[in-house]
Amino acid sequence: MQELRIIGLLITDRIKEAGLTQQVLTKHAHVIKSRLGFHEVSEDICSRVGVMLLQLRGKTEDCDNLENALRAIEGIEVQKMSFQY
Repeated sequence: MQELRIIGLLITDRIKEAGLTQQVLTKHAHVIKSRLGFHEVSEDICSRVGVMLLQLRGKTEDCDNLENALRAIEGIEVQKMSFQY
């Protein structure tokens, strides 16, 4: 059986957390299949709050390591969806 894992991130202060978040995502890039982010309030203004969706691939242990590294960042909430097929 295989797992399809999608994690959602709520970043409460994008400006403050962007650097560390990007470092973690870069370190674990080999398990990120797709990445989608939202943060615009309007065409002219970007919100400090951001939402990101990540579709993961690879070994369960590697995906868990990414998820745990993101959970360790203050100001980020992580939610997970896991589908077995």
